[in-house]
Amino acid sequence: MKPGPGNLITDVPGLSVGQARDDGIKTGVTVVVGDVPMVAGVHVMGGAPGTRETDLLAPDKTVQAVDALVLSGGSAFGLAAADGVMAGLHADGRGFGAAGHLVPIVPTAIIFDLPNGGNKDWGENPYPALGRAAYDARRTDVALGSEGAGTGATTADLMGGLGSASAMMPSGAMVGALVAANPIGQTTVGNHANFWAAPFEEGDEFGGLGRAEGPPPPLLTKRETRGNTAIAVVATDLDIDKATATRMAIAAHDGVARAIVPSHTPFDGDLVFSASTGRRRPTDADLLHLGHVAATCLARAIARGIYHARSNPTNPLPTWSEKFG
Repeated sequence: MKPGPGNLITDVPGLSVGQARDDGIKTGVTVVVGDVPMVAGVHVMGGAPGTRETDLLAPDKTVQAVDALVLSGGSAFGLAAADGVMAGLHADGRGFGAAGHLVPIVPTAIIFDLPNGGNKDWGENPYPALGRAAYDARRTDVALGSEGAGTGATTADLMGGLGSASAMMPSGAMVGALVAANPIGQTTVGNHANFWAAPFEEGDEFGGLGRAEGPPPPLLTKRETRGNTAIAVVATDLDIDKATATRMAIAAHDGVARAIVPSHTPFDGDLVFSASTGRRRPTDADLLHLGHVAATCLARAIARGIYHARSNPTNPLPTWSEKFG
């Protein structure tokens, strides 16, 4: 299944992405916004998640659609990014109707990027303003690498980043993934430049190096800092309900395990949101393959985020391009 025209989550019709970053703090915010409210789900497999408004995504909860999904740096401080996104949505007249009021629904997840060398002596919490700036900057072109929630992300041995990828199913349905990759483990194989996600690469989207040869290397982690977590959104234009969206999020975690070693540890908050813009009626084949395609897109997106990370003299670790050229 080949990538969509942009190889981005915004290849899914009805989605835009906004990003904001602060290079001094080495952090940022990424927001996925639907043109109309989106059916959404979530699944957490890491042992240290940081979240807001995720309980209501369960299939049995009253609210059936959300206005935006937020990925943020900043650990628990970053959950306040949703305040800025909510303010933007409210100003645009969007939200869940309740007793004559509109309340924007903005589930949020964070990565722990505090020990990345940036200046964290910020005084007033900067994340509401970053959230509003990200919302106001939404577009269909998505910058990768050291952007948005991936600005200060790290892996065990390299700088992390913000990644995205897409795939078109045989029916024409579109699936996309967006991720802030900040795992405790590695995305490359030992000391090799090759990515764990190499078997799923399309073309040379993250270097075209293929698989690493030789036996599996010893595990390498950044356990000392416990700076951690991969948080993601997988999306489709298929018209699915909350239960199917939840199943999509569960299956997409396979992509995390394909791209990060080790993954889903007690010190990671690995989380996947799922979203549907509901523009295409699914076939049985679509529903059969949806989780696999989402997982494959997510594995590719993780590698692309690390591959596109930018050099910066304040980075605590080398980028992929600095280490492997």
